[in-house]
Amino acid sequence: MRTSTILRPAAVLAIISVLSACGKPPGGPPPAAGTPVLGVMTVRTQPVLLQTELPGRTSPYQIADVRPQVGGIVQVRNFREGSDVKAGQVLYQINPATYKAAYDNSVAALTKAEASVKTARLKAGRYKELVAIKAVSQQDYDDAVAALGEAEADVSSARANMETSRINLDYAQVDAPISGRIGKSTVTPGALVTASQATALTTIQQLDPIYVDVTQSSTTWLNLKEALANGELQKSGNGAKVKLILENGRTYAQEGTLQFSDVTVNQDTGAITLRAVFPNTKTDLLPGMYVRAVLQEGVRQQGLLVPQQAVSRDGAGKPVAFVVNADGVVEQRSLVTDRAIGDQWLVSSGLKEGEQLVVEGQQLASAGAKVKVVQWTPKAAASGTTTAVTGARAGTH
Repeated sequence: MRTSTILRPAAVLAIISVLSACGKPPGGPPPAAGTPVLGVMTVRTQPVLLQTELPGRTSPYQIADVRPQVGGIVQVRNFREGSDVKAGQVLYQINPATYKAAYDNSVAALTKAEASVKTARLKAGRYKELVAIKAVSQQDYDDAVAALGEAEADVSSARANMETSRINLDYAQVDAPISGRIGKSTVTPGALVTASQATALTTIQQLDPIYVDVTQSSTTWLNLKEALANGELQKSGNGAKVKLILENGRTYAQEGTLQFSDVTVNQDTGAITLRAVFPNTKTDLLPGMYVRAVLQEGVRQQGLLVPQQAVSRDGAGKPVAFVVNADGVVEQRSLVTDRAIGDQWLVSSGLKEGEQLVVEGQQLASAGAKVKVVQWTPKAAASGTTTAVTGARAGTH
């Protein structure tokens, strides 16, 4: 019994010496319990300009297919493909020989008809005096008056024929119907063309200004009308301004204006077409280009914008966020977000002005937990060394 009592202290000393030789346990002492420190921001309402980005295509302001209105051989082409032309400029010259001959013949026919009228008028005048003294019969006088009427009708017919032949002669010169950029020519000098043929000789497109046609779902359009009607949105100005993002991601330098929205919904896509017009002085926009149009919907006067990093998703995929109440207790809120604006969410419901929204340290937050808060600022968040993060880590050790 006595020997056993002596051995026990020795064993204890041996264990202590072994531990001393090995040093401290791995990882050091357990962290001390503390209150988490979270970075929060005070939710404030502000006027928010709402914009919608929609896909679209450019289309010419005016477009005209040039076709001949008379037939014949093309003698000359008077333009350079891809150049700008003016309305009325001669583009093609069709051989006018037959049309010039027809015009000259109609002029001669008119001259002959006008000479016949003079003779018929003189005869009718003489017969009028003679019938008064019974020198000629009434029938002869009536025949003279009728002959005068026929001669005058012949003059009108000849004049109409002359005008027709003059128009055909003019059509031998194919003029530009509008001003704009002319495309490639489908014919060369020596080609035979016919009146109103199916194939156009060339096409002219007016590019300044230029149209941008975009599509918007009818549901979004209805929601926008309702928001304007019930006062949630206010119009941002007299005319709806439109910005343009090009295929390469560059923003087009000049703003456009929304001209009209179609009155028919596409039955296949459920969308309506909106048309905007843009100045295009440098012809940076060409017909058929894919673009994205940014339309100004209106202004939400009591908009709530919160950083996207403050919003997470629950198990059902719905947006949620943490707020800290006046007692320093964390509450979880289910949110309804309208859209993303830059790096922020526009919140429709779930938050109120003046509440403390957790932006940094959500991983330390849980509903019902008591926490400490520090004010979060975007500048501090961008540096990656926010006071909220540092404080939260310090409080857990």
